Amino acid sequence: MVQSMRETERETERKYAVPSSSDTSWLSDASWLARLERVEGVTAVVDRGPEELDAVYYDTADLRLSGSSATLRRRTGGSDAGWHLKLPLPGDSREEIQSALTDADAYTGAGADAVPDAMLDLTVSRTRGARLTPVVRIRSTREVRHLVDAEGTLRAALNIDMVRAESLRAEGRRTAWHEVEVELAEGADPALLDAVDKRLRKKGIARAESPSKLARALDETAPAARAVGTDQSGDLDLIPGSAGEQVLAYVREQIRILTALDPAVRRDRPDSVHKMRVACRRLRSCLRTYRSVLDRDVTDPIRAELKWLAGELGAERDQEVLMERLTDRIHVLPEELVLGPVVARLQTWNVVRGTESHQRTLDALGSRRYLTLLDSLATLVEQPPLRAKARKKAGKVMARAVLKEYDRLAGRMTPALDLSPGPKRDVALHEARKAAKKVRYATEVARPALGKPAKRLGRRVKAVQKVLGDHQDSVVARGTIRDQAVAAHAVGEAGFTWGLLYGAEQAVAHAREQEVPAAWESASAPPLRKRLRP
Repeated sequence: MVQSMRETERETERKYAVPSSSDTSWLSDASWLARLERVEGVTAVVDRGPEELDAVYYDTADLRLSGSSATLRRRTGGSDAGWHLKLPLPGDSREEIQSALTDADAYTGAGADAVPDAMLDLTVSRTRGARLTPVVRIRSTREVRHLVDAEGTLRAALNIDMVRAESLRAEGRRTAWHEVEVELAEGADPALLDAVDKRLRKKGIARAESPSKLARALDETAPAARAVGTDQSGDLDLIPGSAGEQVLAYVREQIRILTALDPAVRRDRPDSVHKMRVACRRLRSCLRTYRSVLDRDVTDPIRAELKWLAGELGAERDQEVLMERLTDRIHVLPEELVLGPVVARLQTWNVVRGTESHQRTLDALGSRRYLTLLDSLATLVEQPPLRAKARKKAGKVMARAVLKEYDRLAGRMTPALDLSPGPKRDVALHEARKAAKKVRYATEVARPALGKPAKRLGRRVKAVQKVLGDHQDSVVARGTIRDQAVAAHAVGEAGFTWGLLYGAEQAVAHAREQEVPAAWESASAPPLRKRLRP
């Protein structure tokens, strides 16, 4: 039986802790529930009856999934029985990915081999390939109430749960509690949650401290083991306001972003490859720029592997950018100037190249090399190779580092601008663009310490990078246009339109080259340099 996958874009809910009491019969009292009908947008609270839910949660031995605020469960009962992977989103939201149960799924206590392969792939960036086993079983007796509007449309679901949790690990402990859960319906106004929240608080029902049932179950059934899967970096001996503290905070955030984007890249979600590639570049740049803070003997090998990963992702991202650019160029041409099967040829080329590049991405994410990189990144923040300057105040250390990168950029820009237009200048401007990115990323790390001067420099260097980026995209586009023109000519197709496209890209490149000196002059303003100098 083939497992089907379906995705819920966003699950937005709030959990509430019920005051401990031997008498919880009031939870089902219709009188207080009826008060929710006074909430704006709600006209009725409809009793949908009870549900019996039985869920087994899976995690690694050191709880890497829950430590990253993700959960994986196999649930029976209710309207959405199946495998559920929940990934954190900002605020009260999570992304939920579901896979249907199959005949091969055992009732409870299924071994790690029962987890669908598709689900295993989506957890890799968090588990780093470690084995998933059952850790907690949670059974809930749920009373379901639907908050509906005048047309009977569901606006939110209010669930009253009697929860029984037991550890499936060596401890074997059990716990139980009551909780209330309010889940926003798809398309409903998020303000509804705030309105319901006020009503619940008046009844003495406050927001739960634990973000999920699993988090509470782990805390109450195996508190000693709970800490194993959490971030250990908080125990580091870092001086507040030091260079080490700020650099590690940036590194940690970029690793979090990279980890979070992995499932989206595997599912070919829009812009995910680009964002993951940028996270790799930001990490690489930070580890290079702040070698005075983190020992390069440790970070240089990591930088090399980040370069490899960005390169594997780059094939797919570059294809996306190039296809979008060429498609836009064709669409602005008058219809009478599009001669021959130009669009069809471009689409065929894109399908072939796009499929190949996406498979290259998937192969990289499925490799042992990628898992080793993830382990190295985890070790980097858990056991950071701090140098002596890591303990110094961030301002001076970071100002020196930013200016050093700026000087490298200046060393590339000046000779590039002195070259005559042509292939050599194209290459030189591309190298300058990469140097500009390093300066911009350096200023991002330094903003908490350097404030507005770093922000201003970053903004101005970004303007330089943008001009140079469009120039480089034109260089790449012209190469592809020529290749397509040659292929079209070989089979007797008209080459007129390809020539127009090539000429348009030549004009763009020339215009951008004319803009570079002014953009660079703005970024090299002396007063800005003086303010950043330590």
